[in-house]
Amino acid sequence: MSDIIFRSDVTVELVRSSASDSDVLFAARVSTQGEQTLESASAGTEASARDMGLINYLMRDRHGSPFEHNSMTFYVQAPIFVFREFMRHRIASYNEESGRYKELSPVFYVPGPERNLVQIGKTGHYEFIPGTAEQTALVEQETRTVSLQAYESYQRMLEAGVAREVARIVLPLNIYSSMYVTMNSRALMNFLSLRTKREGTHFPSFPQREIEMCAEKMEDAWAQLMPFTYEAFNKNGRVAP
Repeated sequence: MSDIIFRSDVTVELVRSSASDSDVLFAARVSTQGEQTLESASAGTEASARDMGLINYLMRDRHGSPFEHNSMTFYVQAPIFVFREFMRHRIASYNEESGRYKELSPVFYVPGPERNLVQIGKTGHYEFIPGTAEQTALVEQETRTVSLQAYESYQRMLEAGVAREVARIVLPLNIYSSMYVTMNSRALMNFLSLRTKREGTHFPSFPQREIEMCAEKMEDAWAQLMPFTYEAFNKNGRVAP
């Protein structure tokens, strides 16, 4: 059996994109200029500082469709319980590695020492605070023990000739998977509004930390691709248009 790997991080890589602020502009201006926008659309003209006003207007007044004419594809490695939260967002396209078709690698998530462990307050209005040293040690030990035992059971079934799609049922949700996720900037803004916690947002969100780790990396990549759109998103309370 391969050595078990324990991780406390996630991987997010932008692998392909067709996304810029100028995509928002030609899509918005077709409503008033029609075919005159074809030249700027095909040329991929860069947005200028004076275009910021139009982008901010669209964001502020929630004219969302111009933000859909772009695409970003991310490669994500994260524990399966994070993917289950991702796929609540049905405004994206997903392709995930399959435990039916390949043997899953022994890579498991264990919370790092900085991960808050204790929930206080009522559902819908709560926060997480750090655990004690004893709680942190307990979470790490139990997670490692269960992960090791589960993967050993998985290997025993595979070695006995049991199909991968059956053997995988004993594996815990903290095993890592990988996927490609593709979305446009409007969908990404919706995702970020729900999966990040930021000061100044109009609608506070309380995401699970592990999916927020993915969201933060996706946000960093998007901010480089569409800086004017990103600025307007933040200026207007991080509300998806």
